[in-house]
Amino acid sequence: MFKLKLTVPGPQVESVEDHLLQLGALSTSLEDAGDHPLLEPRPGETPVWPEAVVAGLFDDDADAASLTLALSARTGLAAEAIVREDVVERDWVRAWMDDFRPMRFGERLWIVPTGYEPPDPQGVNLLLDPGLAFGTGTHPTTALCLEWLDKHPPSDATAIDYGCGSGVLAIAALRLGARHCIGVDLDPQALVATRDNARRNGIADAQLPVCLPEDLQAAPVDLVMANILSGPLVELAPVLSGLVRPGGRLILSGLLAEQAASVSEAYRSAFLMEAPVLKEGWVLLAGTRR
Repeated sequence: MFKLKLTVPGPQVESVEDHLLQLGALSTSLEDAGDHPLLEPRPGETPVWPEAVVAGLFDDDADAASLTLALSARTGLAAEAIVREDVVERDWVRAWMDDFRPMRFGERLWIVPTGYEPPDPQGVNLLLDPGLAFGTGTHPTTALCLEWLDKHPPSDATAIDYGCGSGVLAIAALRLGARHCIGVDLDPQALVATRDNARRNGIADAQLPVCLPEDLQAAPVDLVMANILSGPLVELAPVLSGLVRPGGRLILSGLLAEQAASVSEAYRSAFLMEAPVLKEGWVLLAGTRR
């Protein structure tokens, strides 16, 4: 494959993209031609740089010389201003996954990507790869939750993973001894990912059912895990509190250190909240239902 790249003023970007696509480009991309940061736009605005490099991606069998002449005629740019650049084809999924290695959380919990042998065969090894519904332990908030689970194994517990993403927390809880865990997420793709990852780890659908929030029907459980964002955690305080039985545990993450106090306060009337656990500026909160 190859790219044809040309630098144009911002107002011409859209028409140049149209020309490239009409000439058979597989896709187009933009980048700043100078050093002009784009600040947060107002609603409805789609800002572009004062000058941008527009690139069209073409198959190798396309005629670069003819395309260059056609682009020159349509844009008014000299043919010499249109640059051809070869694109080296790679297996980008494999290249991305090559950046991941087995990771340990706590004493015995590991996440092991495809292609690797478990470093500790006697440990609790979760077979997980990065995917569309990301959440495989690389982010500090997920790591905090996994380390908590390793330190507090939910033996024979019932649990809910609220905002399950890839299902990593639900799968970890089950592999660490939980009896049953429900995965809940707004995103149907996350439910698919959770189910697929559970099966890959030998967990039956009945042991880890998944559902959208509006379909959740559950008696209060022993453990609720919610690794989402501070705003939703505060808004969901009545819902999540009602899902935990008296004496049950709650762990919350997805929040920055400066957000811990407000989130903790939202749960304090229903839970005995513990001191925040920090990791790289992120926080985990844990509490016991009154």
